[in-house]
Amino acid sequence: MKLSREELKGLMKDKLMQAGLHEDDAETTSEVLTWAHERGYYSHGAVRVEYYSERIAKGGITAEPNMTWKETGPCSGILDGDNGIGFTVAKKGMEKAIEMAKKNGIAVVGMSNLSHSGSIGYYTEMAADEDLLAISFCQSDPMAVPYGGAEPYYGTNPMSFAAPTADDRKVVFDMATTVQAWGKILDKRSKHQEIPADWAVDEDGAPVTDPHKVNALNPIAGAKGYGLMMLVDVFSGILLGVPFGGHVSSMYHDLSEGRRLGQMHIVMDPERFVGADAFKKAMAQCLDELDAMKPAPGFDKVNYPGERAKARMDKAYATGGLDVADELVEYLKGEPVHFNRYDHKNRFAD
Repeated sequence: MKLSREELKGLMKDKLMQAGLHEDDAETTSEVLTWAHERGYYSHGAVRVEYYSERIAKGGITAEPNMTWKETGPCSGILDGDNGIGFTVAKKGMEKAIEMAKKNGIAVVGMSNLSHSGSIGYYTEMAADEDLLAISFCQSDPMAVPYGGAEPYYGTNPMSFAAPTADDRKVVFDMATTVQAWGKILDKRSKHQEIPADWAVDEDGAPVTDPHKVNALNPIAGAKGYGLMMLVDVFSGILLGVPFGGHVSSMYHDLSEGRRLGQMHIVMDPERFVGADAFKKAMAQCLDELDAMKPAPGFDKVNYPGERAKARMDKAYATGGLDVADELVEYLKGEPVHFNRYDHKNRFAD
């Protein structure tokens, strides 16, 4: 079914409020979810609403959190989210970081005790919109093996960076540190297809091609991805004093409990370095040169990070709106807040 941006966002906002979220938090959450959905990041779009609604309704996300901000230095601070909805906490944290970076040139802002905050590219793009550079790290619950290990310890542990240019283009890079997302494995299951041997491992830590025997995901590029997973967890977990590594709470184990996740934003003002105008001009030149590069066999062109996502968004609106599964639209328009699909499931929601 095709929906306009306003229709999809409105339906998600209404459902989240029905679950017990305050209007301003529902507005922020639905905006970030729409941002992800319209760019084709469907695993972090509208499909997530029922999970959030179930956790909100069961008390696992605090509807009225007492968030506290502590400025720990001229360029640093921590926002304690008090188990509030992660989207609001992460956005407020970025707003603090942007304000601090504009004043002092750089900001390192941690957010502690928040719930899942969705696609973190949204938050780094906020900084790029203000002509700033940003990096964000966010920990997640164990579902990937460390390089050489047979048991899951780290999560998909995403990272993102964003940068402005001299025109309307923005570089927005957003990635998980696993080879493939769990959703792609579910897709292979539904189609009765095998998965590539480098995607995941079985209970013994051996490569697996049967999607039904997956016990954990693999880090990207072996030891290099493992190092990146650790980096994300050090910056957004250990550094903030929240549970880390194998101690990070499960997304699905008990939806009545808070998750105590950590996230970190680092924001820099290019004016304090090469100068904002010079930086943006060089960034635009970089993208032009990449665009003019001879593509490899099987490719039409070299895309900069975020370019394909913007193309998917532009195509969606040019062809009548956003594609949303009929079943999902029925849920968003229906009376039930949730269907008890996620509580007390394993790390893969099985």
